[in-house]
Amino acid sequence: MNEPDAGYAKTPLRRPSRVNTVTNGERRVGVELEFTGLGIEQIAALVQSTVGGDIRPHSAYEYSVKDSRFGDFAVELDYAYLKERGRTAAGDGFWNEVERLSDDLLGAVAKHVVPLEIVCPPIVISELHLLHELIAVLRKHGARGTGMSAIYAFGLHLNPEVPDTQPGTILGYMRAFSVAFDWLRRISEIDLSRRVFPYIQAYDRAYVRKICDPDYAPNQTQLIDDYLAANASRNRALDMLPLFAYLDQPRVEAVIRDTLVKARPTLHYRLPNCEIERPDWDLHDAWNHWLVVEQLAADSEHLTAVCQDYCQVLDTPLGDWFGHWADRFEQYL
Repeated sequence: MNEPDAGYAKTPLRRPSRVNTVTNGERRVGVELEFTGLGIEQIAALVQSTVGGDIRPHSAYEYSVKDSRFGDFAVELDYAYLKERGRTAAGDGFWNEVERLSDDLLGAVAKHVVPLEIVCPPIVISELHLLHELIAVLRKHGARGTGMSAIYAFGLHLNPEVPDTQPGTILGYMRAFSVAFDWLRRISEIDLSRRVFPYIQAYDRAYVRKICDPDYAPNQTQLIDDYLAANASRNRALDMLPLFAYLDQPRVEAVIRDTLVKARPTLHYRLPNCEIERPDWDLHDAWNHWLVVEQLAADSEHLTAVCQDYCQVLDTPLGDWFGHWADRFEQYL
């Protein structure tokens, strides 16, 4: 068993006010870590030695660790083309050899700029801090995150299970995130490399104005259709496509043809950096920032007041051109 370093935090994460689902099971959270510095076989071995399970290679770019104490982990090079080619590379002949060589060269280059990713299984909130041991072990063996290079646009993704799938509940999360976004981006100190790439875009002003309007009360179909009309991309800081695909996959697939959209009853929060190289880094800060969204989404009266204030800001000719909203929002906390 690998020994964690001093950065291993044993303190459980704070719980949101809505800790259970409507079926009274404790809510779970999936975690995705993007980083470099280690080979895929080494990462799979470190996962296995820390949380148990059986290593299963699927290609040069995809491994899994099955039946760990938390469930199944995926370890993969986060590059769809390489994964697809890694699965299908087979056969003999000159052109097959050329294609293999091209894949090898492409893979060698990609490993310097494309992160390896650990996709953790959903874990109940009360045990989520136990992943800090794995984070510490990866760091000890050389995992490098966002802060190690100007081109490392690596992220930490949180996938909190929703307490229920009612349109009003989902809309509450979208509203809370929209009014908190400027503050979240500031408090999270998002790396420049991640801000200039398209992965964590905000919802545009017109869409935010629409969903924050107190009179906006869509049913599920309208909520999904309006979102798809304005956000036909996974590249949103709060990506709703997995949840909407879970609720109505044909409706989403009619607009979004992306095999990376995985239907699941979760929100997909993509904003935080992955700073796994820092000795003091773990899930606590990103989770605490997310809890601001959780608590605001659960307090409809407070959320309505903040949304009305934000709509007034958006309705001014310059909107929040000078960036004062983050300070104003902080006064609501």
